[in-house]
This record gives sequence, C-alpha cells and structure tokens, in this order.
Amino acid sequence: MSAVLEGTPDKRLALVTGRAYPEQAEETAHYLGTEVLPTTAYDFANGEMYVRFTEPVRGTDVFIMQAHTTPINKVIMEQLIMIDAAKRASARSITVVAPFLGYSRQDKKHLGREPITAKLMFTLFAAAGADRIMTVDLHAAQEQGFFNGPVDHLTALPVLLDYMRSRLPLDNTTIVSPDAGRIKVSEQWAAKLGGLPLAFIHKTRDTTRPNHAVAHGIIGDVKGRDCVVIDDMIDTAGTITEAVRTLHEHGAKSVTLVATHGLLSGPAVERLRDCGAKEIVLMDTVPIPEEKRLPNMTVLSAAPLLAAGIRSVFEARSVSNLLNGLPEDMRTRNIYA
Repeated sequence: MSAVLEGTPDKRLALVTGRAYPEQAEETAHYLGTEVLPTTAYDFANGEMYVRFTEPVRGTDVFIMQAHTTPINKVIMEQLIMIDAAKRASARSITVVAPFLGYSRQDKKHLGREPITAKLMFTLFAAAGADRIMTVDLHAAQEQGFFNGPVDHLTALPVLLDYMRSRLPLDNTTIVSPDAGRIKVSEQWAAKLGGLPLAFIHKTRDTTRPNHAVAHGIIGDVKGRDCVVIDDMIDTAGTITEAVRTLHEHGAKSVTLVATHGLLSGPAVERLRDCGAKEIVLMDTVPIPEEKRLPNMTVLSAAPLLAAGIRSVFEARSVSNLLNGLPEDMRTRNIYA
C-alpha cells in the first residue's frame, strides 16, 4: 500500500504525523486506504527537535496530524517544524490536522494585560506555512476567524449521537448544558434526539483561578430524569463532576457525561471515579491511556471522522455535510482498498 494516495492525475495526498499519537494517524490512514508517510524525528541533547520526511512531498497535498497532548508545548512545536519542512519541500498545500487544538480555551481577554493565546496559535500555524486548519469541536466556534484561510471545524456530534441513541431512554431523558456557554450545542443535541427537554446549570467561573467554577443551581426540571451532560472537554473534571453532584441533589435519576476531548489532567480520573456518573463517553482526540480508563468509561474513535474530513478536503467536497453523519463507507470499510 502506498504512503501517497493518488487522486486525480494532478493531485496526491500524504498524511504525516508527529510523535504525540501516531496510532491515531495510522488508524485514520487505514480509513483512507493509505499509509502514514515515513518521518524521521528525534530530539537533540538540549531538547531541540529535528524532523525530516523520508519520501518526497513535492506537489503533494500534505496533511500534518498531531494530537495536542502532553507535553503540549513540545508537540505543538514539533508540528510547526513539520509544517516548515513540508513548505520547504514544495508541498502543494499544507493542512494542519489538530483533533484537539491546544490553547483554544484562551480565546478572549477576561482581565487587563492578558493574551489571546488561541489567536497566537493560528498566527503561528500561518507563519510556519499552513494553508488550512482542521480541528474538532473548538472551545469557541468563532475562533475560526483567527486564521486568514480555511478552517475545517469538524464536530464529534454525529459520532457521539450514533452511540448515545442506543443508550438513552428517550422518553425520560433531559439534555443538560454544564453552563450557559454550551447551550447552543446542547440545543442541537436535544433537537437531533427528537426535541428532548433541555436544562442548564447556572455557574460562575473565577477567572483568576484555572479550572475552577462554582455551580449555583439548575434552570429546568431534572427530577426523576436521566440526564446527559454535554461538554467540549474534560480536563481536571472539577466542573463536570460538580455538575453531576448538583444534578443528583436536584433529584436526577442518572447522569451520563459526554465530551469530545478527554484531557483528564491531574485529579480528573479520581474525580470521575467518585462522582456517581452512570457512564462517561469520550472521543480519542487525544490519547487516553489504559490507566486512565474507568469501567464506566467509553472511548470512541475519532479516526473515521478525521478521515472523512481529510477526504472531503482532498476531493474538494463539502465538509459541512459531515454534520449530518459520517459516510457509510467510513463506518464500515476501508474505502480505497
């Protein structure tokens, strides 16, 4: 199987990856019917990184995949170096594939003299030579405006919905937004599940303390209901486990947690283990090692979604069609085999 995927006579696709999560890139390549382009990468004694593609990419549409996991600054820098290498090797186009985009929470200024680091991230990618960005469930959709080029904002919603439809007693389910900022996404869930009732948790966040929020109450009726809390990420799990506690205090029958990015930093696993959630459903946009997986945790693969997005870009098709669900061939088989 070739590591360069042939399209029309004048188009070729190459998928390359950094060292953060190569298994994800290999699974994505499988769905595309190709292989990950071989890359040489190593660290110098002082921590500097070296990257070289071992096959030519001249005239190729190069997709550079990297999971922004720990150590996050190192893996982002490695991706920037790979972009520069592709540009200098005369790639036809360069697409950054960052399933979880690091620093995306820092999308606005809360206090004076703060940076907007999400904007800086897009600036760095552009400066390195990226032509477009592909990511999944940005913390704030308007961040797409930080990049002066195409941003393919994929959403895990169709994948998560497919899984949850078979798990929910729809006649007794309420969709819950963990805060006012996630109401729009929660409304989409409620609508796509047949108009389920919606509730949201009123909370305040201390902008001087990271990963800290306090729940004050619930807007909506959750008593005796099977509640599904929808969020974009679980980092230290303080906010979302507080939501579980609040819902149980208001009489919820059960609480299921659903999030795209399972960062699971610090005390997250212990908090999730002890919070009383019925099930925790995550995507593997970042690696979730076995030692962080709980008996009631389900981790769904992001590879079919990423492969469908990459194929749509490569073949100049609409990425927005993926909002309606993955193509059948991405669900069932290797499409180019």
